[in-house]
Amino acid sequence: MLNKTAKTKIDILEIKKAIYYARKYHGSQLRQSGEPYYSHPLEVAYKVADHWFTTDVLVASVLHDTIEDTMLSKEMIDYIFGSVIASKVESLTRIKIDQKISAAEMVDLLYIQKKNDLLVIKLFDRIHNMQTLAVKSPDKIRKTAEETVKKFISLSMYLSTIIPNIKTDRKIINLCYKNLPSRKEMLMGLDINLNDNFQLPFPVFQNAEFQILIQQ
Repeated sequence: MLNKTAKTKIDILEIKKAIYYARKYHGSQLRQSGEPYYSHPLEVAYKVADHWFTTDVLVASVLHDTIEDTMLSKEMIDYIFGSVIASKVESLTRIKIDQKISAAEMVDLLYIQKKNDLLVIKLFDRIHNMQTLAVKSPDKIRKTAEETVKKFISLSMYLSTIIPNIKTDRKIINLCYKNLPSRKEMLMGLDINLNDNFQLPFPVFQNAEFQILIQQ
């Protein structure tokens, strides 16, 4: 487990540099809420810092949307921050060769690759997006919340076996409950079942091995 209590040395200058480039390249981009776009990766990094407190992961958190949404390329990140950071940010980019994969498909891919540090970033990326989902269209709210039910609750439970203090499953359930009133009974039942050996009412979490299933 990596967190602030581990007394990990952090390169503050690298974090500040990442914030500078996130602000520079996200520039005048706005979230639908009207906030500067760069406020989102900063919020994600803030949440990640409580659970995986290392320079490379925090820098990757701050830059996680830059390759996908700005002119900052992997090659530029490699030159500025080094190959390790560039590889992490590329792994967090949904554009893969000639197609754009879904967030759920990215979770599957990162899980197969055992990139648990990047899964932590994806988890808090989704939590913050769910917390600010109200400004989206009803159809986008429904699709995002349903994807969260199917993939990110189980991701949270998987990560809790690696990082015991992460405890985000009920937070995600509550956010889904708020945004999916039509699934009220199922989500209430799910919250109850979390007390029963992690048994979920849909096949996204394999109890015996704590594995995210790939076939959805």
